[in-house]
Amino acid sequence: MNTKEKNKKKKPARSIGGFDAVKFMREQRDRISKDIMNLSPEEILEYFERRGFDKNSIKPNS
Repeated sequence: MNTKEKNKKKKPARSIGGFDAVKFMREQRDRISKDIMNLSPEEILEYFERRGFDKNSIKPNS
């Protein structure tokens, strides 16, 4: 098998119509940044305590 044949059989890095983790992460980051933009450090802590965020709490709704 030559190199040209090997290159033709490669699959795309991301499946079409599949979940896009980078897009999801950017959306969540932008949403949270907008929510806490004008808050003081104390208010930011309250925001995360009120929302109940922990390391495993943000999951996609797809």
